[in-house]
Amino acid sequence: METEMKIAVLIDAENIASKYTGVILNEANNLGNIIIKRIYGDWTARQMSGWKDVVLDNCIQPIQQYSNVSGKNSSDSALIIDAMDLLYQAKIDAFCIVSSDSDFTRLASRLRESEKYVLGLGEQKTPQSFISACSKFSYIDLLYAASREQPPEPPKAPAKAAGGKTPLKEPAPEPNKGGSDLQVVRQMLVELAEENSEDDGWILSSKLAELLNRKLPDFDVRNFRFKKFTRFVESLQVFEAKRQADAGAQVHTIYFRVKENR
Repeated sequence: METEMKIAVLIDAENIASKYTGVILNEANNLGNIIIKRIYGDWTARQMSGWKDVVLDNCIQPIQQYSNVSGKNSSDSALIIDAMDLLYQAKIDAFCIVSSDSDFTRLASRLRESEKYVLGLGEQKTPQSFISACSKFSYIDLLYAASREQPPEPPKAPAKAAGGKTPLKEPAPEPNKGGSDLQVVRQMLVELAEENSEDDGWILSSKLAELLNRKLPDFDVRNFRFKKFTRFVESLQVFEAKRQADAGAQVHTIYFRVKENR
């Protein structure tokens, strides 16, 4: 019997809205058994009030971190320190880091160096550096919008300081063009199939999916309103498919091959 992975969920509350709680916990539960749920922020701040009922209802342990510098996310260092403590002290198989902040890029890389699975969860504004550092990354705003059958909210413009000037904080990140961009995904699938297929051009569907996730950690068929990888690939209309029945089983193995005249 396959052992279920033990998961630690660590949430940057100052960077993520409380409305995503259901999506966050659902994604982590799909990965394995959640052992630890912690959320970090300055709970004396007024903007954290939206999290308080959510934290209680979902039995998430709040970690207090005072803001020592105005305008700086205070929870980053506390989350990073706790993650490293858990790495060495607890039998955790995977970490779910919930943030859209590039400050956790090195943490994700370090956890993977220790052979831990890292699931990143954040909005589409998440910098590519953090996305690439994770084993898998999912856009919680896309998943949330899909669950409510409405388009995701566009990224908010930077707040204006006194005098109408934009504060010299951090420039707004460029929109990600990876696993949520259909053209990028289509081209990547074609290249991977051509480079890794057998001599006859066919490649196993599961192998193609694995290769794509290595190249684009933020790819998710749900970004495109699909539930199955095979259905998504077929919708691109650049592959032909064949289904091979496994001997003595009611299961079909699916292969794809790039069409000659696509």
